[in-house]
Amino acid sequence: GNTRTGLFRTPISGGVQSATSAHGLPRPALAVRNLMEQAGYAHLCTVMSRMHHRRQGYPFGSLVDFAPDSMGHPIFSFSPLAIHTRNLLADPRCTLVVQIPGWSGLSNARVTIFGDVYPLPDEQQQWAHQRYVVKHHHGPSQKWGNFYYFRMQSISDIYFIGGFGTVAWVDVKEYETLQPDKIAVDGGERNLKELNIIFSKPLKELLSKEDEVDDAAIISIDSKGVDIRVRQGAQFNVQRVSFEGGQTVETVEEAQKALWKVLDGGR
Repeated sequence: GNTRTGLFRTPISGGVQSATSAHGLPRPALAVRNLMEQAGYAHLCTVMSRMHHRRQGYPFGSLVDFAPDSMGHPIFSFSPLAIHTRNLLADPRCTLVVQIPGWSGLSNARVTIFGDVYPLPDEQQQWAHQRYVVKHHHGPSQKWGNFYYFRMQSISDIYFIGGFGTVAWVDVKEYETLQPDKIAVDGGERNLKELNIIFSKPLKELLSKEDEVDDAAIISIDSKGVDIRVRQGAQFNVQRVSFEGGQTVETVEEAQKALWKVLDGGR
């Protein structure tokens, strides 16, 4: 049978709950926690400080790396010379825009997190460094300068666009108390690379049954399914494949078995 429970971004009709149910998606707060684990980079928007003359008060966007802590609060490593660092020391208010890696189109899941970022005290610098090593498998490029760890100490709001009709303001307390899916935390991009080596071609063949597909790549995985970037000529979209029978996965081995089950059922 047809196991694809979601196509590329659809008009919002029916709200978050029906979209979440219809497409086998994690609820929005969990989807954001998973996204924060899977993405390594984001766009940070700070307020230009008065040291920048006539540009004071304008938003300033920077591409930064980050690592979430156990509550999902992002930790950053900043150089004191960076404009965004100077801006935050003058005004800690900012937003962080995070997207799923491997896809930058408007069909991409993304979240905007509003909060206040402050430098961590000296006694927490080593703790923050360890979080970075876990996320990026190496520390920041501290050998190039005097980098210092910062944290978004308070999150005031979360705005999530998840694709497939999912748009939601996420409750901050719910977000902070949830634990992300194990499959989203363990392995990250390494898991996606391994799965794509095995499944990119079979998924392309499955998706081509209805309309010819030139390329298919898994860009995100959670306990309930995968999001696939699909290319048809010069056009891209994102499609959702949910694991059959409401099955949930925690490991890349379980994900492989679940995907083979989906493929076998679609033949």
